[in-house]
Amino acid sequence: MIGFLAAGAALVVLVLALLFRPFYWRSKSAGVSRRQLNAAIYREQLQRLERDHAEGMIAADDHAQAQAELQRRLIDDASVEDAQTTLHPPKKTMLLIALAVPALAIGLYLWIGSPATLSPSGPQHQVNAQELNTMLESLAKKLEKEPENLQGWAMLARSYKAVGRNAEAERAFARAGAIVETDAQLLADYADVVASNVNGNLMGKPTELIEKALKIDPNNGMALWLSGTAAFQRSDFDKAIRTWETLVQQLTPGSEDEQMLHNAIGEAYAKLGKAAPAPAKKALGPRNNPAQAAPANTKANPNASVSGEVDLAPTLKGKLTPNDVVMVIARLPGSRMPMAVLRVPATQLPLKFTLDDSLAMNPQALISNAAQVEVDVRISKTGMAMPEAGDLLSPTQTVKVGTRGIKLHVDHVRP
Repeated sequence: MIGFLAAGAALVVLVLALLFRPFYWRSKSAGVSRRQLNAAIYREQLQRLERDHAEGMIAADDHAQAQAELQRRLIDDASVEDAQTTLHPPKKTMLLIALAVPALAIGLYLWIGSPATLSPSGPQHQVNAQELNTMLESLAKKLEKEPENLQGWAMLARSYKAVGRNAEAERAFARAGAIVETDAQLLADYADVVASNVNGNLMGKPTELIEKALKIDPNNGMALWLSGTAAFQRSDFDKAIRTWETLVQQLTPGSEDEQMLHNAIGEAYAKLGKAAPAPAKKALGPRNNPAQAAPANTKANPNASVSGEVDLAPTLKGKLTPNDVVMVIARLPGSRMPMAVLRVPATQLPLKFTLDDSLAMNPQALISNAAQVEVDVRISKTGMAMPEAGDLLSPTQTVKVGTRGIKLHVDHVRP
């Protein structure tokens, strides 16, 4: 704000300096005598008279008479005592301008500008879900008239995915056509959306999209995660391990995200009846420098969180054991990767929870950076990161970040 005001004041001073320059930066010859002024006037009149005579606009007699008259008047004026004429700056006018220019500039800014944007702590308009959906519908209608705007369809697809409208996102990805086929991230997003629309099943079309993505970019993070998950779903645990071990090299050492992936790798080894080897130490680089990780005990912003209560349907209480693990999970709408996870023993049910940046799985994917999140609960018998048959689940809710009093009701069993 101070910088803006300083810049505005400097511009006003510059404008005033340019306006007043003729009065204060005159040359030393600014003083003009009356005799010099008269001589200049008569000289101009004589030149005009000669020009008119040469062009035939006046007769020779009239020309001679007019010339004699000018010469007589010049002699008369030259005999008058000379006086110096000095131009003085119009101080009242200058004062009025000096006051009017800043007042006018401030008035125009207050009228047509945005004063509220000068204060970062001032009230900021945040787009709510209804406004966002209205904008998406408007974009969709516009794109219906521009079917060849593939970039627009891709943007609409990712926007639908971000707000959890996966059915519309899948259709928009299909309309994006060739532009999706050449972009690894778009292909991975497309696969994630298609899988979400069939209860997380990555078989068939999602797998085809994932394979295309990895051909374009073998190191694409989402494609590697989904590829490993697809292999796990079809019981190809060796491939799941190889794929996830490739992905884990891209993650920050010691991060929750890395730990979650190691847990998934451990589950795959367990399915093979083997013990997972100790994680190999990674060389530090710009992508996995622990200095970039968010401190585990950082005090989170209470306004950048979601909170509420988890309870269990009475019909499922018989399926619960004290060793079960309750996981309250927040995800970016349309994504399968958790942003934050709270893990507690089932003995703490009913549970009051708060999900914030202190529970982040990835320091580059924080709840405080999201407008909305999907929140749900999974109660696991094993505490494994990968969902398993027999897990107890709640319906997923999409809420704005900052929402309080969320009610998550665990009421069904994963088949």
